[in-house]
Amino acid sequence: MCKEVEIIQELWSGYGKISRYKLSHSAFETVVVKNISLNEASNHPRGWNTDTSHLRKIKSYKVETNWYKNWNQLCNNNCSTPYFLGSYSEGKNQWLILEDLNRKYPLRKQEIGLAEVKVCLKWLANFHATFFNQKTKDLWQIGTYWHLETRPDEFEKIEHKELKEKAYLIDKKLNNCKYQTLVHGDAKLANFCFSETGKSVAAVDFQYVGAGCGIKDVAYFLGSCLSETDCEQYEKLLLDYYFSKLQEAVKQKIDIKELEEEWRNMYAYACADFTRFLLGWMPAHQKINKYNLKKVNFVLAKLK
Repeated sequence: MCKEVEIIQELWSGYGKISRYKLSHSAFETVVVKNISLNEASNHPRGWNTDTSHLRKIKSYKVETNWYKNWNQLCNNNCSTPYFLGSYSEGKNQWLILEDLNRKYPLRKQEIGLAEVKVCLKWLANFHATFFNQKTKDLWQIGTYWHLETRPDEFEKIEHKELKEKAYLIDKKLNNCKYQTLVHGDAKLANFCFSETGKSVAAVDFQYVGAGCGIKDVAYFLGSCLSETDCEQYEKLLLDYYFSKLQEAVKQKIDIKELEEEWRNMYAYACADFTRFLLGWMPAHQKINKYNLKKVNFVLAKLK
C-alpha cells in the first residue's frame, strides 16, 4: 500500500510532477515517484511552446528511463545517484520509481561555499571517469540540454551576429574532442543533494545525459553556483581540483595529461556554447555576464 505524502516539485512546462510516497509493508519507508504526462503542455515559463520543444522533452524522458534501467547501476559511492526501483507506462503517462535520497542526502542548497563546490566537482570527476568512451545508443548522442542541434528555435533568436556565425564551429570543437565520456547534461546546483555534513552529494535528473566532453558539465556547474567575480577569481583553483580528482578516479588506460590539456582548452568553448544558448533563450539572463562574455570573445578570437 502506498500514499502520496508530498509533491516535491512540478516538472518543467507542466509535464507532470515528482512526489514522495509513503509505503506500508515494504523494505522502503518512502520512495520518490516521477510522474511524466506526455500530453503536450502549454505553459512554458519562457514561452517556448513549439513542436521541437515538445519532442525534445518526450525524448528526454525516454533517455532518463533508459539511464536508470541500463546505466545507473554503474555509478559508485563517489558519484551517488538514487537507486532505480522500477518504471511503468500507460498511454501518455510514465512513472519512474526511485530511492528517496532524503535519508542519506537530506539537504538542498541554493548557495554554497568553495568546500561544497569541490564536493560537487569530485562527484563530476568520478562520474566522468566511470563512463569514458561508452557507446550511447539509448542516451543522447550529444549530451546537455542546450546542445545546438536540439535548439533551432533559440538559435534563430540570437542577435550576437559573430557568435551565431561561429556557433557550429564551437559545437564541432566540443563534439570532436578525442576524450569523450558521459556528461550529466544538467549539472546545476539544484540537481545535487547534500549529506548532513555537506561532505558528500548525490545527483538527480538524468534527462539530458549523453556523450560529450566532460568539461561542459564543469563549466555549466560553476556558472550555476558562483558569481561572475567568483568564477574569475577561483577558476584555476577549481579546475585544478576537478582534474586532480579526475586523475584519482580514472581506472582506464588514458593519457590523463593529454586529456587534461584538451579539456582545459575546451573550458572557454563550453562557456561560450552555453552563453550561445542563453542569448537565444533569454537574452537578459543574469548568467550572460562579463565573465562568460569574456570567454565568448576569447573563443571568437581563436576561431578567426
